[in-house]
Amino acid sequence: MGSRKDGIESRTEKLLMPILDEAGFELVDLEYVREAGTWYLRAYIDKEGGITVDDCEHVSRALEKHLDEEDFIQDAYILEVSSPGLGRPLKKEKDYVRSMGKRLEIRTFRPVEHEKEFYGVLKHYDADTVTIETDEGREMCFDRKDLALIRLAFDF
Repeated sequence: MGSRKDGIESRTEKLLMPILDEAGFELVDLEYVREAGTWYLRAYIDKEGGITVDDCEHVSRALEKHLDEEDFIQDAYILEVSSPGLGRPLKKEKDYVRSMGKRLEIRTFRPVEHEKEFYGVLKHYDADTVTIETDEGREMCFDRKDLALIRLAFDF
């Protein structure tokens, strides 16, 4: 199952990259997942200044055409193209790279200094830890295994 999923993701990425390169967009993430009995093929795209609904539609139409021609996905699925947007958890190396110097929201499984929710600017990360500078200007280091959630903070 995993290898079929990976195969679909990698073949889709090969079709998607020329479309994105031509438009000057970046592929943030691509996933083929099953949720509540329905398969979703999701591409998260971005560009300097942010992605618009029109950008997503353009990429979706172009990708759909290629997917129909190649026809290598047996399941019925829903294609979604969107921007990574706010509120998406940091998962991969590139998510951390992109978030350096940006304000994050961190939630821990267990209280740290009587708190479970922290906000601060991402200063450093490695395979095991994440370090932020809090709004009060002090550095806090968290073990990744203790993090229930880490994502870009909503600042309105």
